[in-house]
Amino acid sequence: MKIDEKDRKILDLLAKNGRMSYVDIGKELGLSRVAIRERVNQLIDNGIIEGFSVIINSEKVGKKVSAFFEVDCEPASLVRVAQSLADHPSVASCYQMTGPSTLHMHVLVEDFTNLESFINEELYSLEGITRVESHILLRRFKSRKGLKL
Repeated sequence: MKIDEKDRKILDLLAKNGRMSYVDIGKELGLSRVAIRERVNQLIDNGIIEGFSVIINSEKVGKKVSAFFEVDCEPASLVRVAQSLADHPSVASCYQMTGPSTLHMHVLVEDFTNLESFINEELYSLEGITRVESHILLRRFKSRKGLKL
């Protein structure tokens, strides 16, 4: 599917506010509610819009510590380690990165006691991990909430 400028604007508006009504989007673009609904349905059908979700402020629900990890694994253990970590409720995201079988992970926990427990009980207990490097988030300047086209 080729995306035109109106589709890009629809995607931009929905990325900013996923609850924006088709009527309001139509007013912004000079199109009818029905035309917007059809375009959005095409974007969904073609897999460009994968779903709609709610963005939860982690700090306001008690997850005050945000940490990023680079985890090096033995190549034969990478997928098993990644799946195990990805299943943990404190892991917000987990990606395989270029480099020596490296995983990049974002973890959200309540406090430093829970972070220490996660590191000692979850990370250090997994066989196949060869190195762990951690970075604690101090301040966020930008956080992506959808793709900017």
